[in-house]
Amino acid sequence: QVQLVESGGDQVQPGESLRLSCAASGFSFSTSPMTWARQVPGKDFEWVCSIFSGGGSSACEDSVEGRFTISRNNAKSELYLQMTNLGVEDSAIYYCVRGYYTDGSEIVSRSKGPGTRVTVSS
Repeated sequence: QVQLVESGGDQVQPGESLRLSCAASGFSFSTSPMTWARQVPGKDFEWVCSIFSGGGSSACEDSVEGRFTISRNNAKSELYLQMTNLGVEDSAIYYCVRGYYTDGSEIVSRSKGPGTRVTVSS
């Protein structure tokens, strides 16, 4: 049974940084591509970043490219999202998802954890 638990969300001011974590269990994490997605309550899921199983190849959505970095520790079965220069538009609930997805519509039906809330406001 796939289990994903996100953590690290907080309320921060514009320009600040946060590091999100996702603890994975119940599947072979080291061989699974992974994705970070986000959702503003009441709106569609939005792809953020994805990374292949070995960690050597990743991609992020244009609006976060250069500000967000996805990484993983396969020995710990953990996924990370380092977020810098946060803006109010980054406020959302962030989820980690097993698999490599670059379209929010693909993420809707995938197993997700409870998510971690990021609020950016002054």
